[in-house]
Amino acid sequence: MRRIGIWALVAATLGPIQNVLGWTISGALVPGYDPIAKTISDLAADDSPVQLIQSSFFLVGSVLTLIGAWQAKAFSLPGRVALAAAGFAGFGYTFFPTPSQDSSSSWHVVFATFAFILFSAWPLLAMRFDTRYHWSIRPIGAIPATLIMGIATLWFLLTWLEPGQPIVGLSERVIAVMQVLWLSAAIWMQWLHQRRADSRISIRT
Repeated sequence: MRRIGIWALVAATLGPIQNVLGWTISGALVPGYDPIAKTISDLAADDSPVQLIQSSFFLVGSVLTLIGAWQAKAFSLPGRVALAAAGFAGFGYTFFPTPSQDSSSSWHVVFATFAFILFSAWPLLAMRFDTRYHWSIRPIGAIPATLIMGIATLWFLLTWLEPGQPIVGLSERVIAVMQVLWLSAAIWMQWLHQRRADSRISIRT
């Protein structure tokens, strides 16, 4: 059985915290910012007063994703590649911000869309069929996770790509939290699962 490395566990612990903390701090520092109607990307736009703060959180999140992809060896290789690609896509949408809080950038949209899709697809790509692995990364957990996150991602993309949607910020935060929490949960559950398996082997010997 391939294992979850300790650095994947560290990344899984820090990931959800920095994700929510980033847009919460940045949004609180911008008077009148509406997290329901405005995207997280607006906080990292070229004309945003907190661009450096939010961009820094984007970069930290991307690095943590790459660490998870590298150290979560219990996930099958296609899933780890998808996570790594999502991490690099995070660098892309950070380095290609929107010109202003009320405009868009084609490169930013491409990288962000790519990242959201990959974060929804990784459970399916990372599946293990061996019953020695935790159910969260076997078909019983991976397939529903991909379906649910895929639907939520589609909801967000439809609201994001249609100008004037009043809940685009809400839909983005829902899928962002959902994706990072499931990744962290899968890493933690598999790590605890392998610890229990190690304990059973120790008892037998």
